[in-house]
Amino acid sequence: MFRVPMTREGYESLQEELRGLKGTDRPAIIKAIASARELGDLSENAEYHAARERQSMIEGRIATLEEKLSLAEVIESSSLNGDRVQFGATVELEDCESEERKTYRIVGEIESDVSQGRLSVQSPMAKALIGKREGDIVQVATPQGGREYEILQLDFATRQEENLADKNKNKNMEEQKS
Repeated sequence: MFRVPMTREGYESLQEELRGLKGTDRPAIIKAIASARELGDLSENAEYHAARERQSMIEGRIATLEEKLSLAEVIESSSLNGDRVQFGATVELEDCESEERKTYRIVGEIESDVSQGRLSVQSPMAKALIGKREGDIVQVATPQGGREYEILQLDFATRQEENLADKNKNKNMEEQKS
């Protein structure tokens, strides 16, 4: 069986979603189905059919999450460092043509979401970045044609750690003001 790389944060996020589905959503839908059954004729009971459809979606999502978690190989970002882009790295890039800056974290395929700045290690962009250093120019094939990006910064701190550090910094500043 093959393993799928995943960050600790991605793994914990999937576990949290699974706990919510099993602990809250599944029991709620079971109650909704029981209530709908009490209304009488099931063949014409829209509430019952809607609840059963929702139950099917919940059970499908539970099965999907359980499969993803069983295949996951958690790679601890905190143990990674170096001067080359690798799995778990957060990379700040600048488009050489438009000078637009973007920041991505290279994560496993299961947890990727470009809109959230999480780039799949299997994506063409990540494949082009892997092994490169700060200051390198990377060429990436895109649907609009080839693009060049400069690697401005490379970091292995997780966003969760960064957010925690920012919260602690803000808390300390507030305490000093009091």
